[in-house]
Amino acid sequence: MLLRLGSVSVIVGLMLGCTNQTSPDVQGSMIPELPAHMPSVPFPADNPYSAEKAELGRHLFYDVRLSSEATIACASCHRQEAAFSDAPNQVSKGVYGARGQRNSPMIVNAAYNPYQFWDGRAATLEEQAMGAFLNSIEMAADTIAVGSLLRGPDYRDRWVQAFHDSTVTMRLAMKAIATFVRTLVSANSPYDRYLRGERDAMTSVQLSGMRLFFSERTKCASCHNGPNLTNNLFQNVGLFSHYFDTGRYRVTGDHADEAMFKTPTLRNVELSPPYMAGGDSEDGEMLTLESVVEHYDKGGKPFGNKDTRVVALKLSNSEKASLVEFMKALTDRSVLTNPRFAKP
Repeated sequence: MLLRLGSVSVIVGLMLGCTNQTSPDVQGSMIPELPAHMPSVPFPADNPYSAEKAELGRHLFYDVRLSSEATIACASCHRQEAAFSDAPNQVSKGVYGARGQRNSPMIVNAAYNPYQFWDGRAATLEEQAMGAFLNSIEMAADTIAVGSLLRGPDYRDRWVQAFHDSTVTMRLAMKAIATFVRTLVSANSPYDRYLRGERDAMTSVQLSGMRLFFSERTKCASCHNGPNLTNNLFQNVGLFSHYFDTGRYRVTGDHADEAMFKTPTLRNVELSPPYMAGGDSEDGEMLTLESVVEHYDKGGKPFGNKDTRVVALKLSNSEKASLVEFMKALTDRSVLTNPRFAKP
């Protein structure tokens, strides 16, 4: 269950009780140690963790041969050097140079998401992986060719080690990729270290920004809360007055969901521009955290489904700067260099 960090007092309460801990069933595995304020990584009953499966998934995640023209891997749009986002690309590209409609979301800590994709159309990472694998614009996989690859010498032994069976299916391949993605956990930012009791982990400006972020004045934490700094819901934040991409509505058909998009985690947000979902604009207005803060300070643009919490804040320049600095304190640079996450 996600904790709602609605005030600084809650943060301090968490901090006083924090010690490093690792989920006992994955100790010594590919999953980094988790501090006490982060929940154990959830694995579905039909796809439990194993180191062998995660390692197979790592190889598959980086293998361009899974795409129809052998140029696009999962890692092409989720790069380690960009905290497993597609930064700085506004719109992601797939096979044959095809352009998608949206920016690929960062998948660090995606294990905690109850929905995948900006519109939440996939309930699991397994579904998300399969969606990209088969999508004609993304990987457009030739399943017969991929099956031959997985039965061949490059994968045969790893497959049997992971599944204790030589039978190859695309569904099992996606389970391996999803298992690897669930190991992409980030929990060692200055903010995390502060919660663990390192009082000097954050600067005074970052601490001021944290207090403002969790205040009723800004209400930032009403959407970006819990250990992964997201409420895992769908909101419209007034990015445009008209949306060609109708977001969640495409999934539900409910007009109440028109132009609603999933609230992203703010972890490593400094490393994953451009910002905001929607993909209608390529004018670069959301390339910096400063521009994001300006957007919220002005209250966004008018739209029928805009969240009522998005109103003009009238922050001072120093307050805006402190919010930006707090978001930078959510950066965990160990993700960029962790060899367990890297290309084999």
